[in-house]
This record gives sequence, structure tokens and C-alpha cells, in this order.
Amino acid sequence: MIKKRIEQLLDALNKGIYEKENEIALSLLAAVAGESIILLGPPGVAKSMVARRLSKAFSGARSFEYLMSRFSTPDEIFGPVSISKLKDSDDYERVTEGYLPTADVVFLDEIWKAGPAIQNTLLTVINEKVFRNGNRIVSLPLKLLIAASNELPAQGEGLEALWDRLIIRLESKSIKQDDNFDKMLLDDGNEDITVPSELQITNDEYTNWHKSISKIGVSQDALHIIHQIRKSLQSVAIDGTDERRSVYVSDRRWKKIVNLLRTSAFLQDRESVEPEDLLPVYNCLWQEPEERDEIRRIVIRGTFMSFSERLAKMKKALEGDIKIARAARAANRISSRKIERDADKKLYDEFYYKLVGYPEGDCYIMARDYQSLPQHGTDELDTEGILYQDSKRKNVNILRTYDGSFGAPLGSAPVMLNRDDDHVYILGDSYAIEKTKEMKLPLGADLQDSGRNYEQEIDALADDLKGMEKRINDNLFVAEEDKKRVGEYVREIYRDVAFTRQDTQKLYD
Repeated sequence: MIKKRIEQLLDALNKGIYEKENEIALSLLAAVAGESIILLGPPGVAKSMVARRLSKAFSGARSFEYLMSRFSTPDEIFGPVSISKLKDSDDYERVTEGYLPTADVVFLDEIWKAGPAIQNTLLTVINEKVFRNGNRIVSLPLKLLIAASNELPAQGEGLEALWDRLIIRLESKSIKQDDNFDKMLLDDGNEDITVPSELQITNDEYTNWHKSISKIGVSQDALHIIHQIRKSLQSVAIDGTDERRSVYVSDRRWKKIVNLLRTSAFLQDRESVEPEDLLPVYNCLWQEPEERDEIRRIVIRGTFMSFSERLAKMKKALEGDIKIARAARAANRISSRKIERDADKKLYDEFYYKLVGYPEGDCYIMARDYQSLPQHGTDELDTEGILYQDSKRKNVNILRTYDGSFGAPLGSAPVMLNRDDDHVYILGDSYAIEKTKEMKLPLGADLQDSGRNYEQEIDALADDLKGMEKRINDNLFVAEEDKKRVGEYVREIYRDVAFTRQDTQKLYD
């Protein structure tokens, strides 16, 4: 089982380093995927230590570190030009041993201070894993490039291409928890660790894993969520402001993101990318830190989108069945003769009759209310009712009988009602009921509910929701802070589920 081994490897890499679990986990994911990562943060927050630890994840790995400055030259990164070859054979080749072209794990600090000659070469190094040395194209052993900086790339200086190739973007911060801070202060200061050889990834394994990763599928559910995230990035709310902006993610970047997702699935013993793999990708989508939290919310919403849609459809069906149940209960209180005599009335939305010639817009009365009214011209007492404007439809009025068992809508006017075979009387004024040529029994006489077991469906939804949350929490590459945000969002859905469960009682009340 690869997942168990990766879990143990991460434990070993995190030994003696505090609150860098996310940086190390995502750096390992990037390394196995053959991608790159940038750590943004102030000096002294263990960014270089993350790179040193990652070099120990691979058997026999060689590492290269360099602190960039505006005076750095390509010789210092890629190796000096060989004077002997230039002199003897007029070949312009570099001596690369001990420099970036021979390293498995590379750490480049203050990346944006590098000059154009270095940056242009890095584009090919990161994207294609090759280096042009004189007349030769050399394949690089590079597994992971970690860049670091305490600032974003400056605008208008041609750094966009390099920024785009750094697939994972993380903010690396100082230690927050006091107990971890105390441990850091009091430990022996030895940053060196030993990773058991059986946990280290060999070159042969690395090659074979890449072949297997390329065969990992992507489920339709995962693709559907990716599509939704991509659309949502067109309008991202910026925290603390009224601003919304479109966040651009290149096709090349999406391709590399899917490679990361395939790697995540493979390292956790899955045969395809599933929705529970998706949360960490928000670290690949933001362009500026103030976009990060909203994009994380977008990814979380997308991940649980199917549950929200499922609940919304259930609530809509339940609302319809509640109306049918109430109408059926009302029908049981009305004689068959009264039902049959209204079979010539035209039904709207299966529930309403329309009054002809109402002077202030359209006016509708619920079919069951009309059927239950006392007969005009008899000794029966008029029924109390209310007349109000529909809040969702302009110039539409609703007429209801009213016994105080439900809250009257705002602005309702009290009225007294009765009827004859073809009219409703409102405070003595007569209005005909619109008829239809097709004889149809009103609601309650022949309409059936859906027959769905909502309690069972709600239980199944809650169980599936709990299962998804657990799978996300078990994901090796999801940070603890992200798990908290998922928990908060899931609780919101649970609250909606609980209210829906309460609404099912209306089927019987």
C-alpha cells in the first residue's frame, strides 16, 4: 500500500520541524509529480529546511541551493564554462557537476532577483526538465524545484511566465502555537534527520510511478467540479472589499494541476481522481494572496456541489408533496358532489382558480379553499379569508380562507367569502371563476404525491456527506486549516438537512 508508506515518509520528514506539515506534504506531492512549488514568506521561517528535508525523501538524491541576488550569474547556477573545452575544441560547455543540472532537488531563494538570462533558462528547466549545454541537450534528474521569496513578482518585468510555471503557491509563516514555539526554542538545533531507506523513493520507483500516474483516470464527478471551479474563477470576491476580479489560469497550468491530482490519487491507492482529491488545488489557482481564501471557498463549494444540488432537488420535491398532502387532507373534508361540480373550472399550477374580471390585476383562489366555501344565499355563515399580493409575482393577488393556523402574509386584507356554482363572493361582490372546456377533477380528487421516502433519502444524504468529509480529512495533502474550513461548510449543509427533516412532518400535520 503506497499510502501507508507515504504517510510514514511524511512523518519522518516532519520530525523536528514545526508547523510545516503542509509545505512538506505538498512539496512531496510536487516532487513525485515532477512539478514545482514556491514558498512565499519572510526570512527565517524554515523555507530552506523544507527543501533539505525533501532531498531526503529520495534515495541517493543530490541537492542544490542558491540565494539569488541581482548580481547572480548563470555560472553560479548552472556551472562555469569549461575553459579547457573552449580552448581545446572551441566548445562552449559548462561544468555542471555540483550545480543545478545535476541536482534532484533544487532550492532557489529570492527567485525574483535572478536576471533574465537565469530566468529564461529556468523556464525550460522547470517545464521540460532539460538543459542546453553547448551543443548538447541534457535531460535533468530534477524531481523538485522549490523557489522562495518574501514578495510577489513585480508587475511589468517579464516575470509572468516563470510565476505561471511554479504550480503550487504557499504562504510560509512563523510558528503560531506556543507549545510548538517552545519546542523549537528548546530543541538541540540539529536539523539533520535520517529517513529509513525502506521509505525513501528510489529512481526506479520514481520512473515506474510516473508510468502508473499517467494511467490514473479522472472521474466525471471530479471533471464536473473542475468545470464549475473554472467558471467561478471568472468572478472572485476579494476578502474585506467589494471588489470582484477574474482570476486567469492558463490551459498549461490546468494540465499540470490534473497531473498533481493524478499523483495525489496514485499516492493514496486510488485508480482515479475523485472529488476528495480536489481541495489542495486552490493553492495552484490564486494569483495574489488576497484571492486565496475566496478561491478555497470556491473549491470547497464545488467539492460539495453535488450534495447541495441533491438537497435542493429533494426540498423542491418535498415542497410539492407537502402541497399535495395538504390538498388531499382538505379534499377529505369536502363532499364528492362539491368536487364534481367544480370539474369544469380551469386549474392553474394544479392549485388555483382564476377570478374573471378582477379590477386590480390577476386574482387567484386556492381550489380547495373555493370548494370549502359556504353556499351563497343560504343561512350558512360566510368564511373568513385574506387577500394579499403575491410577493414573487407582480400584479398578482391571492385569495385564501384563513383560520389563524398559519402566519398571514404582510399586507393581507381581511375579507368574508362565500360561493355559488360559478362565482366567488368577496365582501358581497361577485366574481366568476374561469372555466375550461376540458372537464378535470380538481386537486385532491385524482392527484397523487411522489411516494418518496424523504426520511430515508435524508439519512442517505447525511451518511454520504459524512463519508465525503471523512475522505477529505484522510487526504494526506489537505492541511489542518483546510479541514477546519471543510468542517464549517459541512455543518452549514447539515443545518439545512436538519430543517428539511423538520419539514417532512408537514406531510402529516
